[in-house]
Amino acid sequence: MNLEGITTNNNSNKILIHSIIWCFLIIASLLPFYQNFTGINAEFYVQWSSGILLFYANYFYFVPNLLLQKKYTAYLGIIFGIVAVLTCIKIVYFSPAFHNIPHQRIFDINGKEIIHDKRFFKKPPPFFFKFFPSLFYLFIITISTIIKTLSEFYTNQQNKLISETSKTSTELNYLRKQTNPHFLFNALNSIYSLAYKKSDLVPDAIVTLSEMMRYMLYETDNKAVSLEKEINYIKNYIELQKLRLNNIENIFLNIHGDTRNKSIEPLLLISFIENAFKYGTDYKGAAFVKIKISIEENILDFWIENKIENQIKDPNNSGIGLNNIKNRLTILYPNAHQLNIKQEDNKYKVHLKLELEPLEN
Repeated sequence: MNLEGITTNNNSNKILIHSIIWCFLIIASLLPFYQNFTGINAEFYVQWSSGILLFYANYFYFVPNLLLQKKYTAYLGIIFGIVAVLTCIKIVYFSPAFHNIPHQRIFDINGKEIIHDKRFFKKPPPFFFKFFPSLFYLFIITISTIIKTLSEFYTNQQNKLISETSKTSTELNYLRKQTNPHFLFNALNSIYSLAYKKSDLVPDAIVTLSEMMRYMLYETDNKAVSLEKEINYIKNYIELQKLRLNNIENIFLNIHGDTRNKSIEPLLLISFIENAFKYGTDYKGAAFVKIKISIEENILDFWIENKIENQIKDPNNSGIGLNNIKNRLTILYPNAHQLNIKQEDNKYKVHLKLELEPLEN
């Protein structure tokens, strides 16, 4: 993507839009001249050229460097000073109505000079009329300030959004990288256990692991994956666990509902399942793990329960998986999940309710 070309096009579009708006305003201000059949005087050109210069001086310099930096006194002082100077220039050089009116001698029919009859003398405009030209410049300043302030606010919001999105993406990548080694470590331990026993199930375990690794390598980099593929990954993991255990009578997996055309964050549920097998297996190789996955419309209900055997937990590693999943749920489903974890007697229970998104084709 040519970013330089995009920037150039955006700048060209802005210049074109500004030019059209200024042309419209100037043409609209010319209407009184056409109606009165009078020529355009120098005051018109000076007023608009100075107004346009003031607009962009305020837009590009005064607002960003003074007003938005909270230098209010300096900003107001400079703005009112410039408006006062421009107003004085207009009054002195381009408003003859405020100049001294030369005395004109007027005589009656008898040839007598009329001096005090007010009907023959034009009154100068009231004093406060002198400030009317400044309204034009104040209007220009106001419009320029509003546009620049809104533009800066929008830009800051966009930059903040981009920064937050980048931060979230980085954090998710970090959490995913934590998940992969954690899973691989457990899976290799399972295969090692089979190999140590010289079990004939080692080839099957390796095939199952290869399918899982293929899924992890080619699917989990996506923002979301098919729910069907994610559940198939879970099935493979459970089958791999069964290969290494001596007693699998109390391992249950029930799946209900339609898994098609639904998506889920990859490797979202596996940490709960890993944790259940880790702490739900006794020293004899017997496990008690019950898993139920129910899908109704766009709601996924996930239940998992395991017995807590008398095992000493490693304080440095025991919470990695669960902390990982909690962080990811907070980031990815901030208002679309409910997680309840509780321990009753010698059982550890987890219930996760999740709002799923449709699968994008």
